[in-house]
Amino acid sequence: METLAALGQGFLVALQPTNLLWGFLGVTLGTFVGVLPGLGPALTIALLLPITYTVEATAAFILFAGIYYGAMYGGSTTSILLNTPGESATIVTALEGHRMALSGRGGPALATAAIGSFVAGTIGTIGLTFLAPTVVELALAFGPADYFSLMILAFVTVSATLGSRPLRGLAALAFGIWLGLVGVDLQTGQARFTFGLLELLDGINVIVVCVGLFAVGETLWLAHRASLREASVVPVRGSLWLSREDWRRSWPAWLRGALIGFPIGALPAGGAEVPTFLSYWLERRLARRPEEFGKGAIEGVAGPEAANNASAAGVLVPMLTLGLPTSATAAIVLSAFQSYGINPGPLLMETQPQLVWGLIASLYIGNLLLLALNLPLVGIWVRVLSIPQPLLYPGILVFATVGTYGISQSPIDLLLLYAIGLVGFLMRLFDVPTAPVVIGMILGPLAEQELRRALTISQGDPTVLLTRPLSATLLALAVLALLAPVLWRRLVRRNLAGG
Repeated sequence: METLAALGQGFLVALQPTNLLWGFLGVTLGTFVGVLPGLGPALTIALLLPITYTVEATAAFILFAGIYYGAMYGGSTTSILLNTPGESATIVTALEGHRMALSGRGGPALATAAIGSFVAGTIGTIGLTFLAPTVVELALAFGPADYFSLMILAFVTVSATLGSRPLRGLAALAFGIWLGLVGVDLQTGQARFTFGLLELLDGINVIVVCVGLFAVGETLWLAHRASLREASVVPVRGSLWLSREDWRRSWPAWLRGALIGFPIGALPAGGAEVPTFLSYWLERRLARRPEEFGKGAIEGVAGPEAANNASAAGVLVPMLTLGLPTSATAAIVLSAFQSYGINPGPLLMETQPQLVWGLIASLYIGNLLLLALNLPLVGIWVRVLSIPQPLLYPGILVFATVGTYGISQSPIDLLLLYAIGLVGFLMRLFDVPTAPVVIGMILGPLAEQELRRALTISQGDPTVLLTRPLSATLLALAVLALLAPVLWRRLVRRNLAGG
């Protein structure tokens, strides 16, 4: 009952005219960037981070959540009509959705994606509503050693599961931790990695890093790739509505996708890629017409799209309750919390109940708004696909430059912005994931702080990390997560060689 009462208070916050307007702006902008190939929620939220210096916290996070959910919706349009997934999570949608569009069934493909997103997003938000308080109760039992081990687990799992090779993810993580350590050490008062620059004594602003990596770096990467491909939009012909047969085949896939996406999204190594691929595999195994897969099976669109949107709600669980980001977008939203001086974690629901429950309530409202935006206005979103991408690149760079300079009016920040943007471009060029950089920068100093607390309590005895059962379990899971992919590949090679 306490949860329902808190959620009711959250709806009072989310339904305030100003917050409702921010939510509508968020879902509209999110759908817009989701439709545009290559642009996604991480880039958009990174560009908008400077507003945290002028906009009230609850309104800003309602805007960011609307962008996040909206981009998940909009990405299906690009995958289905253009066969160009905007994010890795929508790759699976393109497999069957584009085939449906080519065969004249683009309307039903878009409809099952939109309705499935609404159903799964609502189920995921319900899961967030009732699971978050439970996770908070468990997290309150954590000591400093346990928190440090939990962050080590997050470092390893997120870095090892992003990108093609775990070593590259760990290198990106190390770079992020180094960025986070720049500045004056609060415990010793010594300057670290400042290179004699007074402007770096306060550390590198995480907003500069996020905008550099995800706006400047991504824009340079998109401009680099733009001349390499030309794509044509498949026109939407026929009815946009689902037939009775389409409904019969879609609704079980929506439910299965939601039940797969939410729990995996809530894991420390969650995200949206794994549940979408798993959902597609399951739908193919359970299909009554498996011969249609590869030729335009509607279940192959309904299930993965549901898993994609349910995982978006799942990702918010560890971020709000433990302060752990498990995706690039979550890492950038976490940096926004830091801009407001708010630390997500077990005490967030007690210290900021209006923000947390207003944010959760806005997700329910945003889902309804997105359903209304996506189905009736699909013609407008299709027209968005005709915008020449080269026109977007200068605008993004100008917006990133003005926003970053407006934070501190420091030329050093602009130099850092473009230096980190160039690093981001090179990371994409050599297939090094960028999300671990932000995760390392945010969690690195926190992990250092928790380790120091643990050692202070244990009077300098590092074995406290192994003598506490919870801490030892988390470290064992981290080692397993690091070694499991290597051992699995060796086992597969040995079986292939033996066969």
